[in-house]
Amino acid sequence: MVRMPDGALELVIEGRLASVTLTPVWRDVFDALARAPVPRVVVQAGKLTHCDGAGIYFFMELRRRQQAQGRAVDIRDFPPDFQHLLDLAEQVDSERSAEAPSSSGFLEETGCAAVRTVEDVWTQIAFVGELVVALVQAVRHPRHTRWRDAWLIVEKAGVNALPIVVMIGGLMGLILAFQSAIPLRRFGADIFVANLVSLSLLRELGPLMTAIILAGRSGAAFAAEIGTMKVDEELNALTTMGLDPVRFLVVTRVMAAILVMPLLTLFADLFGLIGAAIVTCSLGYPLITFKNQVLASVHAGDLLSGLLKSMVFGLLIGSVGCLRGLQTRSGASAVGDAATRAVVSGIILIVIADGLFAVMFYFIRL
Repeated sequence: MVRMPDGALELVIEGRLASVTLTPVWRDVFDALARAPVPRVVVQAGKLTHCDGAGIYFFMELRRRQQAQGRAVDIRDFPPDFQHLLDLAEQVDSERSAEAPSSSGFLEETGCAAVRTVEDVWTQIAFVGELVVALVQAVRHPRHTRWRDAWLIVEKAGVNALPIVVMIGGLMGLILAFQSAIPLRRFGADIFVANLVSLSLLRELGPLMTAIILAGRSGAAFAAEIGTMKVDEELNALTTMGLDPVRFLVVTRVMAAILVMPLLTLFADLFGLIGAAIVTCSLGYPLITFKNQVLASVHAGDLLSGLLKSMVFGLLIGSVGCLRGLQTRSGASAVGDAATRAVVSGIILIVIADGLFAVMFYFIRL
C-alpha cells in the first residue's frame, strides 16, 4: 500500500488472491481505510494470477464501502477473466438488491393481501369450471378415465384412513355423551343423551370431523404428490405429450374423495353411536332404551343431509388439494408450502360450506 501525492491509496495485488491468502490482505486494507479514509483507492491488479470467489468478493466489498462514503475505487489492469467474474457478481448482487422487499405501510400491505385474495378466489373459480368440464367428460366417456388410479387413491384415502376415523368417531361419541350427561342429570333428563348425541353426530359432527381428518390427511397428500410432480417438471412433460393434467391427475383424486367421504362418515357415525351407547349403559340404562331413543329422534333426512354434506366436503377437499399442488412453485420448501395451503384452504372451505348448509337446511326445514 502506497500513498499517492493526490491523497489516494495505491494497492498492488499480485500472485494468488484466494480464500487461503485473503485474510491478511483483507485485514490490512480495511484497517488502513478505517484509520485514514482516502478519496480514491487505486488497485494495481496486472500481476494477479489467480482470483477465486473470495477474491471477487473482496473487490466488491472494497467498492461497496468506498461508494457508501462517496469515494471511488479504480481497478487497473484487471485480467479479463477476473473482470468478467466481477461483472457477473455485481450484476447478481444488484438484481438481488432490486428484488429485496421494501418496507411498506399497513394500508399497502392490506391492499396487497386483498389483491392476492381476490386473485386466489378468481383462480379457484376458474379451476372449478375446468374441473366440472373434466368431470362431465369423465362421466360421458368412462373409458378415458384412469379407474385403476382412482381405486388406488380410494384405498389410500379411504381404507387406510378408516382406523383414525373410527377412533375419532368413537371418542367423539364418548366425550359428547359424558359432557351432555352432566347437565342433563341435574334435571333428571339424562335419558336424552342418546337423542342429543345421535342428532349431533349424524347431522353435523360426523361429516365435519371426517372432512377435517380427510383434509389434513388426504388433501395434503394430493397437494404434495402433484406439487412434487410440478417441481420435477413432470406436469410439463404430460402437457408436452398432449395429456391434460386436470383430466389425467385431478379427476381421479376428486372422484376418489367424493366416493370415500360418505363411507367414512357412515363409519364415524356408527362408532360415535357405539361410544355413546357405552356411556348410556354405564349410566344404568339398557341398550334397548338407547336404541329406542335414537330411533325416535333421528330420521332418514338427518342421515341423508349428513351424507350430502360429506360428498360436498369431499369435492372441496379433493379439488383444493389438487389446485394447491398445481400452484406449487420452485424451491426446497415449495411442496411443504403447497401441502400447508391445501390443509388450511380445505378447512376454511369446509367451515364455509357447513355454514351455508346450516342456513339452507334451516329455511327448508330439514
